[in-house]
Amino acid sequence: MATAPGNVVQQADAPKIRTRRGKVADPVRHAAETRTAAAEKLLSLSIVIPIHNELDNLLPLYRELKDVTDRLGRTYEIILVDDGSTDGSTALIQQLANQDENVRGVIFRRNYGQTAAMQAGIGHARMDLVVTMDGDLQNDPVDIERMISKLEEGFDLVHGWRRDRQDALVNRKIPSRIANWMISHVTHFPIHDLGCTLKIMRRDILEEIDLYGDMHRFIPILLYQRGARCAELPVNHRQRVAGVTKYGIGRTLVVLLDLMTVKFLLDYASHPMRIFGGLGLACFGLSALAFLATIIMKLDGVDMTGNPLLLMTVVSGGAGLQLLSLGILGEVMARIYYRKNSKTHYGIRTLLNFPPLGHDGDAGE
Repeated sequence: MATAPGNVVQQADAPKIRTRRGKVADPVRHAAETRTAAAEKLLSLSIVIPIHNELDNLLPLYRELKDVTDRLGRTYEIILVDDGSTDGSTALIQQLANQDENVRGVIFRRNYGQTAAMQAGIGHARMDLVVTMDGDLQNDPVDIERMISKLEEGFDLVHGWRRDRQDALVNRKIPSRIANWMISHVTHFPIHDLGCTLKIMRRDILEEIDLYGDMHRFIPILLYQRGARCAELPVNHRQRVAGVTKYGIGRTLVVLLDLMTVKFLLDYASHPMRIFGGLGLACFGLSALAFLATIIMKLDGVDMTGNPLLLMTVVSGGAGLQLLSLGILGEVMARIYYRKNSKTHYGIRTLLNFPPLGHDGDAGE
C-alpha cells in the first residue's frame, strides 16, 4: 500500500472487496461497519455500587469508572444505591444522575444494610452483565476489563480475590481468613476470598436467587449450587484513603451465623424433615438417656431430691435444639414470604434517571 507525502494513505491502492452482486465496496467503510457490528454484539454492563457515607470517595470513583467504561466501548449503566447516607452522598448521587445519562440512583428511606442495597441495585439492573463493587475506592475499576475477558471464556461468574489485601491484620485479615477457611470446608466451594465485593455475573442466572439478611457475600456459593460456572481472579486492592470502614471483627460472627443458614439451604431446603427429624431423634435420644440414668441412680439408692444436674442438662439441651430449629424454620419462612408476595425488606424513597420499561437501550442485544 503506497503512502503519499504527509503520511496520507492512498485509498486507490487499497485492496477492493466485492459484494455478492459484484459491486466494489469501500474497504475502509467495510472495516468500520465490521467494527460497529462487533461493538453491537458486546454484552452490556450494569455496575452496582452500594453507598453509605462515602462522600469523599464517590466522585473519584465515578471518574475512574468513566475512564474504564469509555475504554470498554460497551453500553453500560452505573447504579448507585444510597443506603441511608447522612454525609451528603445522597445529594452527590442526585447531581451525578442529573449530569450523566448512564448514572442511575436508588435512594433508600433509611439504612438497611449492604445486602439490601445490593439486592435493590441488582433488581434494577437492565444490562446483560452485572458488576458489583464497593464504594470506598478499595476495589480498582481497572480490574473490570480483565474480569469481563475471563467471563467470556465461558463462565457465569468471576469472583475477585484480594490476594494482596490492604487492610488491618488483626481486625480484618485474620478473621477473614478464618471465615473463608470455614466457609470453603463447610460448603465444599473452593474460594480464597468470599468477602470481596468485586465480581461480575451474568444477569440471567443472577435473577434465580433471592438475597436477604446478610447473604450478599454468599452469592458465588448460591449460584454455584444452581450450576453456575464460577472462576476466581486476583484483583488489585487499595487502602482506604477517605471515610471510615463500616465493618469490623464483629462481622465475622455474623458470617458464621449466615454460614449455618447457607449450609441448611444448600443441603436441606428441599427436604427439611431430614434435619428437623434428626434433631427430633436427638432430643428423644437425650430424653431416653436421661430417663435411663434416673432409673439406674434410683436403683442404686441415690437420693435424687434436690439434684438439679439432670434437669439442667435436659432443659438446656432441649431448649438449644428448639431454638436452632426455630431459627432455621424462620429463615425458610422468610424466603417463602418474600418470594410469594414479591415483597422487599427495604424501602426506596426515590429512583433517579431510570428509563421507562421497554427502553433499555442495547441491553440484551
